[in-house]
Amino acid sequence: MTELIEPTTALHRSWLASLEDWGRGVHQDGSGIRDFDDFDSPEGFARFVRRLHDEADPDIDPEPGRVDTAYWWMAEGDTILGSISLRHELNDFLLEQGGNIGYGVRPSARGRGLAGWALHEVLGKARDRGLSKALVTCHVTNPASRRVIERAGGVFEDIRDGRLGPTRRYWFDLR
Repeated sequence: MTELIEPTTALHRSWLASLEDWGRGVHQDGSGIRDFDDFDSPEGFARFVRRLHDEADPDIDPEPGRVDTAYWWMAEGDTILGSISLRHELNDFLLEQGGNIGYGVRPSARGRGLAGWALHEVLGKARDRGLSKALVTCHVTNPASRRVIERAGGVFEDIRDGRLGPTRRYWFDLR
C-alpha cells in the first residue's frame, strides 16, 4: 500500500536507491535536496532528514528567502517512490514560479498515478492547515505534470518566464 510518510533515517538505503534511479545531481521537485547535502554517510543523511523536519516546524524561523515547508515521501513499505512538499506560504519567487506544492516521482515508479494521488493527499493537508488556495506549477516542457495538475482540478492562470524558464501556473480553491 502506498502512503505518504515523513522523512526518516530508517530509509537511508531506499533513499540512496531512489537517488541513483533519478541520477546524481538531477533536480527532484518536492524533495528538499540542496547542493550541500550529503546522502552517502549515515551522519550526513541524518542531517538532511533533520533539516527537512526543521523546515516544517513553524517554531523554527526559515532561512532567508525560504518559507516553512513540510515534506513527505511516497513509499510502499520500505521503498521510496517519490517526494512531495507543501510550502505554507508564498514568497515572491514561489508566487511566480515555485508554487505551494512540489512533487517528483522516481523514474522507475512513473506512470502509476502516484503524483496525482500524492497531490490530492497534500491538497487535503493544505486545506487542514488553513490554506484557502494553493498554487501548483510545472515547466511548460513537462506534459505529464501538466496532466496531473489538470486532472486534479487545477485552474490554469498563465505562463510566466523566470529563472526556471517558462512555467505554467495553476490554482486550486481549497475552501
